[in-house]
Amino acid sequence: MSTDISEPAPSPVLEPESHAAMLRIAVPNKGSLAETASEMLHEAGYTGRRDPKDLHVIDPQNEVEFFYLRPKDIATYVGSGALDVGITGRDLLLDARMPGAREIEQLGFAASTFRFAAPAGRFSEVTDLEGARIATSYPGLVDAFLDEHGVAADLVPLDGAVESAVELGVADAIADVVETGTTLRQAGLDVFGPVILRSEAVLIGAPTDAEGMETLLRRLRGVMVAQRYVMVDYDLPAELVDAAVKIAPGIESPTISPLRDAAWVAVRVMVPRKGVNQVMDALYAIGARAILVTAIHNARL
Repeated sequence: MSTDISEPAPSPVLEPESHAAMLRIAVPNKGSLAETASEMLHEAGYTGRRDPKDLHVIDPQNEVEFFYLRPKDIATYVGSGALDVGITGRDLLLDARMPGAREIEQLGFAASTFRFAAPAGRFSEVTDLEGARIATSYPGLVDAFLDEHGVAADLVPLDGAVESAVELGVADAIADVVETGTTLRQAGLDVFGPVILRSEAVLIGAPTDAEGMETLLRRLRGVMVAQRYVMVDYDLPAELVDAAVKIAPGIESPTISPLRDAAWVAVRVMVPRKGVNQVMDALYAIGARAILVTAIHNARL
């Protein structure tokens, strides 16, 4: 997961004694995580910042405080107990190596995969890296992975653009995010060895849960359900209900209501957004009509 490497805005000074009853939430202030994290909190009913220069926002209606921080710093603040909860990447959480910070929930965005890469044919397994120089923006993460595999290597910490490290002679290999692999191939590098980490945005918590934590978690889960599901309504001959339920069983069970024509019923069911057109086609094929799909803005299940 890449983060903005431009000069960061200064982190706000935390005042642990102020607004002590409020849930204190760390939010990425910029980079690949920031926009989606803020949108998700907004969909969950929270009022965040309107000005990107704001580093501290109080939402009194929901009894929360938002602190907008560098994504790489969030695990440190949360793990130390200075803040109660935060949104960051799993890669950044593990790279921080902060014992008090713990992953609570996967948030379903900003997925990335970390791999080793080097000039073609130079290395094939992680054990081949013994004594090698490895450039990475995530030294804590990579060091822990190498320790697990019993490999001693020299890490070269860089803040982004590690693909050039081998060509410029400061490293023998790199460890970085791999998406399509195009950037690596352009730099003359091939991936090798096992996956270091599959990362995504996660909600992390301090060593102990604070008041309001369960409400936040329930709201975020509701947003994720709304992102993954849609509501499907259709009319169907009553005799075909069993066949239709096999096609779209819903999370628990479809809602079935009688129509004026006693031979027909109206059905409402939640269906995964991915593949909804195939479900509509299958329902139509067995006799369903007036099939409508509606977006879900939020949910509590």
